[in-house]
Amino acid sequence: MSAPSAQAPLPILKPPPAPRRFAELLAHLPTLPQVLASLMQTVVVALFVLTFVAQPLLIPSESMEHTLLVGDFLLFNKQIYAAPGPIGRWFLPYRSPARGDIVVFRHPYPPMLIKRVVAVPGDRLRIAGGKVLINGVALNEPYAAFEAAPFNFARDYFPGDTYPGLPVDSEWWRQMQSLTRDGEVTVPADKYFVLGDNRNHSLDSRFWGFVPRNAFVGRPVVIYFSLVRTSPTDVEPSSQEAARAPANDRLGHERELAAKIEGFARWQRIFHVVH
Repeated sequence: MSAPSAQAPLPILKPPPAPRRFAELLAHLPTLPQVLASLMQTVVVALFVLTFVAQPLLIPSESMEHTLLVGDFLLFNKQIYAAPGPIGRWFLPYRSPARGDIVVFRHPYPPMLIKRVVAVPGDRLRIAGGKVLINGVALNEPYAAFEAAPFNFARDYFPGDTYPGLPVDSEWWRQMQSLTRDGEVTVPADKYFVLGDNRNHSLDSRFWGFVPRNAFVGRPVVIYFSLVRTSPTDVEPSSQEAARAPANDRLGHERELAAKIEGFARWQRIFHVVH
């Protein structure tokens, strides 16, 4: 009779680890001073960025349509036109405003404006029939819009030789005459001539003069949000378009919330780079 075979020992099962106590879990959480220190660091970085690098700006008027729309929120670079100093020029891309730049600048009223540079120091400028000519050559301006507006000689033909009255500033008109030769205005040193892209609905250098170099605040970079806002120059829908609009009946109720969300903001403009 054969001896019984030896059986393999059964594995010893270890009991599951005891759950951590609540106090042990709390020990791994940041303390209140650590939370406050982290919050302060975030606030300091945000204040540094808003003060020295970028700043939000809301477009309130139609003067830059259709490049910028009423309700657009912008971040603009506050350092690009700043005086670089002996060290700063190695870290940030400082430069002077260039023809074609969209610029934010200080102005007596309102405190800040946004327009586009069309002439820089030394340029000879004239406007004929709304067309900008620099040094005798017409500018290529695909961004310029000419929405319907009553004829205005001071707006469409520049410089003029007869004071047209308001809204042209009288002091600026006298200065303009002293800088005009052969129907052209020569832009002085450290001065810039700016226009709104919506040429027939913009109060700009045609009406109040040059922008000094030290008035520039920055250059828009990106649209970070855009609310749906009606522009004063928007055309009202025709009666035929109104007739084609869907009636407010039950068939449209299921899309009412979605329509409100879609109509709240111009979602397609978010993170749109400004040119």
